[in-house]
Amino acid sequence: MRRVKLGVIGVGIQGEGHVICIKSLPNAELIAIADVDEKRARYIAERYGVPKVYRSHEELVRDAEIDAVTIATPDFLHKDPVICAAENGKHILVEKPMATTLEDAKAMASAVRKHNVKLMVNFENRFNPAFVSVKETLDRGEIGKPLYAYIRLSDTIYVPTEMIKWSHKTDVASFLMSHTADLARWYFSDEVHSVYAISKREILKSMGIDTPDMYVALIKFKRGGSAVLESSWILPRSMPSIVDFKLELICSKGTITVDTQKQGVQLFGESTWSYPSFIRLYSIHGRTVGFLREALGHFVDCIAQDREPLVTVEDGLADVKILDAIRESAAKGKPIEL
Repeated sequence: MRRVKLGVIGVGIQGEGHVICIKSLPNAELIAIADVDEKRARYIAERYGVPKVYRSHEELVRDAEIDAVTIATPDFLHKDPVICAAENGKHILVEKPMATTLEDAKAMASAVRKHNVKLMVNFENRFNPAFVSVKETLDRGEIGKPLYAYIRLSDTIYVPTEMIKWSHKTDVASFLMSHTADLARWYFSDEVHSVYAISKREILKSMGIDTPDMYVALIKFKRGGSAVLESSWILPRSMPSIVDFKLELICSKGTITVDTQKQGVQLFGESTWSYPSFIRLYSIHGRTVGFLREALGHFVDCIAQDREPLVTVEDGLADVKILDAIRESAAKGKPIEL
């Protein structure tokens, strides 16, 4: 298996995770990083031993030494790096959502197809052991066919007010529901027929952040299955975890549930308590582990072996179509057919 040479575009919180994971992969070599914040880029490069630093994605993708890029820019800034990378013959892993508008997603998909490069959207929960076990149970037919799913993925208000500085340029549908829409589509192995959704703008808008507080969407699939997706990012800061992620899947011969919040550990201090998170990205005796690493490792393996990733550009485009319909339904107050 050949060694894949990579560049990372955007080295904020998620991009730093990409750097950590790539540095741990035996068949990957991290050549360069790029970020508009040059100070941040140089800090990450020095901390993790990355030889090249660029101030723009355009400069990075012109580097002939690089085979593939991972893109971890903010939600609304995926289009230009993806198209530029495709035009320069680089294979691409882009963070979810593929784009925040259907128009951008279609332009990205067109560029990827035109230049015959691979694109994987990082729906990292397809590599999360808890959610993978659900898919494998379904595929084995142990609990029959899926009939109905309820999937809740919400964050505390810390996320849109402090953790990210660009929440007013995205929404909770793109930031969180992109994950759950993909899981629902993956589990039902079907395409969405129609969507009916509601949203609310109150808490964040009152704080000067003009973005919805929440969305709730009823999704109906073409073969009759249905799912309710619920996402907000105004949960109280006092919660012991910033993420609340739950699944209930009702099937023709049984039910399966997932709750990732506690992850088996509860930590109690003198005046605080928390649920430490370690299954996504963690270090065990100096070795990087977790499902983010598994997702990036899968992408690198696919480039090295010249095969298609499990998550494709078509999956990313289908996800954006669902999110676009959710927003349209909430705005118009009526069901939207895809």
